[in-house]
Amino acid sequence: MRLARPLSPAEFGLTAHEYERIRECLGREPNRLELGMFGVLWSEHCSYKHSKPLLRRLPTSGKFVLQGPGENAGAVHIGDGLAAVMKMESHNHPSAVEPLQGAATGVGGILRDIFTMGARPIALMDALCFGSPSHPRTDHLLSGVVSGIAFYGNCVGVPTVGGSVTFDPSYNGNPLVNVLCLGVVDSERIISSRASGVGNPVLLVGSATGRDGIAGASFASAELNADSEEQRPAVQVGNPFLEKLLIEACLELVGDDGVVAMQDLGAAGLTGATTEMVTHDGLGMDVDISQVSRRERGMTADEVMLSESQERMLIVARRGEEERIQRIFERWGLRSDVIGHITDSGLVRILDGEQVLAELPANFLSGGTPEYAPPPVSSPASANGHAAEPPFRPPANLSETLLEMMELPNICSRRSIFEQYDHMVQINTVVPPGSGSAVLRVKGTSRGLALGLGDGGAAGLVNPRLGGALAVAEACRNVACAGATPVALTDCLNFGDPERASVWTTMAEAVEGIREACLALDVPVISGNVSLYNESEGAPIRPTPMIGVVGVLDDVERHAASTIEPGQVLWLLGPATGGLARSQYAMELQGWPGGEPVNLDLDLEKRVQTCARDLISAGTVRGAIDVTEGGLAVALAELAAVSIVGIDAADFRGPSAAERSDATLFGEAPSRIIVAAGAEAAGLVESEGVKHDIPITRLGVAGGDVITIGAAISVTVAAVRERWLGGLERMSDLVGGDHAS
Repeated sequence: MRLARPLSPAEFGLTAHEYERIRECLGREPNRLELGMFGVLWSEHCSYKHSKPLLRRLPTSGKFVLQGPGENAGAVHIGDGLAAVMKMESHNHPSAVEPLQGAATGVGGILRDIFTMGARPIALMDALCFGSPSHPRTDHLLSGVVSGIAFYGNCVGVPTVGGSVTFDPSYNGNPLVNVLCLGVVDSERIISSRASGVGNPVLLVGSATGRDGIAGASFASAELNADSEEQRPAVQVGNPFLEKLLIEACLELVGDDGVVAMQDLGAAGLTGATTEMVTHDGLGMDVDISQVSRRERGMTADEVMLSESQERMLIVARRGEEERIQRIFERWGLRSDVIGHITDSGLVRILDGEQVLAELPANFLSGGTPEYAPPPVSSPASANGHAAEPPFRPPANLSETLLEMMELPNICSRRSIFEQYDHMVQINTVVPPGSGSAVLRVKGTSRGLALGLGDGGAAGLVNPRLGGALAVAEACRNVACAGATPVALTDCLNFGDPERASVWTTMAEAVEGIREACLALDVPVISGNVSLYNESEGAPIRPTPMIGVVGVLDDVERHAASTIEPGQVLWLLGPATGGLARSQYAMELQGWPGGEPVNLDLDLEKRVQTCARDLISAGTVRGAIDVTEGGLAVALAELAAVSIVGIDAADFRGPSAAERSDATLFGEAPSRIIVAAGAEAAGLVESEGVKHDIPITRLGVAGGDVITIGAAISVTVAAVRERWLGGLERMSDLVGGDHAS
């Protein structure tokens, strides 16, 4: 007789300690299916076992908050009886292995998080990080990811209205694909994922279940290595046309008394969705997998429960209403199967007809994971350090330096990327990609919504707490540049292996920085995601806390874009100079990273943002841009390039004659915004600066076809546009689409 091979916890991504914890709770040995269910739900991707203690530090409540973390997405009041629903998620590991499908299904997953709440998705944004442009895989990964986002978003009919693309060698083997989605819903009709009602039927709706994406949550909770290419089955395959039908069918059910709860099938598939729906109130669920429609023959119980096939939803219907609800889905051409019902047992029971295959306590399965906090290591540098003196002199030809800056990978135009996205579908887009922060109208009202993104940048490498705070400040500043008031934040925290004490400490510092900035800027965290084990070749990615912020405009007509018009006067709100340490100029052109970047004064940051917002909402300012990568000269050149209008700032001299010219022109610092207004508004702009107690500097006047900055720079707008617009194409034709498969 042949004995069955003993089950190994490691095979399911579980430690020996976790396995013993499971045995003790169950009072018996778990079987293979049960261990598989524990393996995915106790994975880092689902359980957040290394990050939960840190996330509890974040502020999650506020006067506008309707739903904070804990549901599929967060929600905030935006006025007129409406709510904005927002969430950001990552699809990093799948995109590294299969860039097109990895990115596409990342879009599909975040859309489901939004319409599961009853909200219509109205906008997508993406935050992408890739390795060095010279790395042999960067071309393949970038073109594939961009193609995947365009394919899914364009087909499903939700506009991609903005985003960011960062290049850094630390992402060579592990790109980041973070996607944000924003939706709008009647604030009284938000749908919960929380099941109730013993005896209520459970419907599985949408695509049939296949073998794609099996144990994808476990795959996302391990470091990528040389064998990762063999894990392509862990990458899901998306169908945006089916998702469009699913969106419309589910939104038809918003406010329907026959619907009790709704949950999408994302990470951990049926295992995750069934458990999450009943983990509260001591409820349970019986699931009969024989009733699950499948698109492949011979699927085992493990495969059915762990599959992450896309475009699937679970709906708890009120008993007696299930057939009516099924007819609605049938009218949309969608299958729906009654696969189980709610119980009061507190157990998730998996059956195959009459045979019980698994029987597990729902609360323990969902929330019994141990929490981990590695011993802290010496804290990274404090935010009060000072940069070392640069070991180089300012270049003799600063005009040529500006042209070189405009084609750097992290500064040049992203036009060849965002032109692949349909940003006008649904006709809500007011400010399109490439013209400033995304602004959308809220149909049926006079209101608008603005979206902003931020990350810690290179500062996070030397000071992760500062990096976390900078990410929040930048995202809020983007929103302020549109004239909107930030009301809520979503985050995607991308770090390396949390079992390394150094990585965990870095993450803890970054979260603390996010917390400090959220409190100072009065922006609560309503949703988010943590993506760990982002490593390759034994080294972690640089700390990347990605932040998305939504802001509200009471009057969408009173907004600003990053454009200027001839005759307008330009002012700088905030400090007149920046630091060279960790700047794009110093790192990329001079090969010197330096020490500590310029510190963030959160009180000054708030005053600068408020001043800009007040000027825009009053109608005084219609053009605004924040000064970030590349410093003041690059921000002015970008305004000129977008608007095809020159800038005469010949009288600008900077803060003092003793200041280095390159620091004045290319130094980087937070809390800086350039605004443009009519010459007649000079008194109003300057009085607002005094009112908010911020530095304010007159820069010059828009007009002509030359950009002149002091006595140091004089270049034509045409020359700037040629370098800036062609930067990506010169990097080996990165976004041509030839390598998208």
